Amino acid sequence: MRDHSTGPQGHEGDEKTGAAGSPSPADGAEDLAVWTGRATNRVQWLLAAAGAACLALGVELAVDSAWTSGLAPLVMAVVGCVAAGLLMLYGTLAFVHVAVRVDREALEVRCGHIGVPRTRILLAHVVDADFAPRVTPRQWGGWGYRWRPEKGTAVVVRRGEGFVLRLGDGRTFTVTVDDAESAVRVIRQALRLAPGRKAPA
Repeated sequence: MRDHSTGPQGHEGDEKTGAAGSPSPADGAEDLAVWTGRATNRVQWLLAAAGAACLALGVELAVDSAWTSGLAPLVMAVVGCVAAGLLMLYGTLAFVHVAVRVDREALEVRCGHIGVPRTRILLAHVVDADFAPRVTPRQWGGWGYRWRPEKGTAVVVRRGEGFVLRLGDGRTFTVTVDDAESAVRVIRQALRLAPGRKAPA
């Protein structure tokens, strides 16, 4: 579980988004809806393929190399290719998509196919939520799990809509996700229903 830290870096590109978020039941029900949503960046599969190619090259050098210039250069080449390949694979596959779940108690963000990194924020620590119509990797210095002192923390898997949580300690947490306006409505409903809390303005 991660709360606020710097994640793998990426590079900006063109993206396609996944399915829109969906609340169940209706947003206006007295009992808070459980909202789930996600966003997908299929372009990162190309970077993952490049990482796999680097990894395969490293393995091929280790197995089939006929270099005669010495062992040290060969080891350095193999280690470099394998390390670069693994880094690219993790940095892309971990952020091909993001899944968001909001219930009455918390917001949970899971990245990639194994759900890591994972972030869970109690709504008791949230002051308000705002819709962000356009979040871009350039604003955060790349794709992935990002942190910037002047902006807060973000999970950015593609450019486009998202939402921004404003936390009680003054920090913010931004997530790119489809149908982010619905997520904001559900979060604000949860804040309104919480004991002793008033609905955000």
